[in-house]
Amino acid sequence: MGNNRRDFIKKAALAGASVAAIPAWSGCSDNHTHSLSDNRSNIHKNSALKSKLIVPENSGIKITGTFLDEISHDIPHQNWGEAEWDLDFQYMKAIGIDTVIMIRSGYKKFITYPSQYLLGKGCYMPSVDLLDMYLRLAAKYDMKFYFGLYDSGHYWATGDMTHEIEDNKQVIDEVWKNYGEKYKSFGGWYVSGEISRATKGAIGAFYAMGKQCKEVSGGLPTFISPWIDGKKAVAASGATLSKNESVSVQQHEKEWDEIFAGIHEVVDAVAFQDGHIDYDELDAFFTVNKKLADKYGMQCWTNAESFDRDMPIKFLPIKFDKLRMKLEAAQRCGYDKAITFEFSHFMSPQSAYTQAGNLYNRYKEYFNLVAR
Repeated sequence: MGNNRRDFIKKAALAGASVAAIPAWSGCSDNHTHSLSDNRSNIHKNSALKSKLIVPENSGIKITGTFLDEISHDIPHQNWGEAEWDLDFQYMKAIGIDTVIMIRSGYKKFITYPSQYLLGKGCYMPSVDLLDMYLRLAAKYDMKFYFGLYDSGHYWATGDMTHEIEDNKQVIDEVWKNYGEKYKSFGGWYVSGEISRATKGAIGAFYAMGKQCKEVSGGLPTFISPWIDGKKAVAASGATLSKNESVSVQQHEKEWDEIFAGIHEVVDAVAFQDGHIDYDELDAFFTVNKKLADKYGMQCWTNAESFDRDMPIKFLPIKFDKLRMKLEAAQRCGYDKAITFEFSHFMSPQSAYTQAGNLYNRYKEYFNLVAR
């Protein structure tokens, strides 16, 4: 039995070696080599070709701002250095982006700049000063930079925004003294707590932080980017893509009327995240958002999410038509500005996601930003 088995293995190995060698022998043929080379040389991308759109072009609001998601907790890091960031600012500039927003200056123990206060609380030293780099690149490419406040992580665990006030008292003063007074590109503040309706302590926290930002900087603008508690407002860590219960347009208006009444004196703009409602709900909610912003003298922006909430994989670049419909709704409802979360991962030609560069190309085609 043992000998038969060894003979079988030996014969099988010899047969496999013979089969594996066949492509190498046939590859010696000059004709075969030329054939492969000729076939490859005939395959190329015709960059002059343009998609034949069957919808009206240039009918949405253009994206003129983007978050810079350097400190994230649910999106992979791209490990860019200054050369890659410099190139990304060029890609942004090429499609009309004039505003960049650092989404947060730190999350839990990871921080974007060597904050003496946060290092003293046990945060980790970053390898480079990203805040300084962003401010320099914003100045180089004539963009306005918004500073995103620190996120301790306590709010996400407790649902209580008041935890964020104390740390940010120190961060706001420190950043303005060391960076805001130094760089003309420092153009405003992003009060970075992402809230929805009924968030505990939201009005008081937003008012306190917004007030300090404006006072320390001589009135530079502030904005917030909350979400709509729609059917897609589910936990990013969960497996479900939607929920059964979601806020009605009427309840959304009632609750945000109350929130805006409490913060409008120190918050200049609101950029609701647009991905938590369905595409046929956009106009109804967007109309209410603009109505409330106008009522309280606030700018109404849209945070046009360029990642796809409809996919089971979190998160990938969005299908272009979905982004287009959201931008078109914002245009119809008279929004003042569109920003996105976020260009570098989901729209940049140098993103780790190949689809992002394709989205960039489709966006340029739609808005006639490419040569005909």
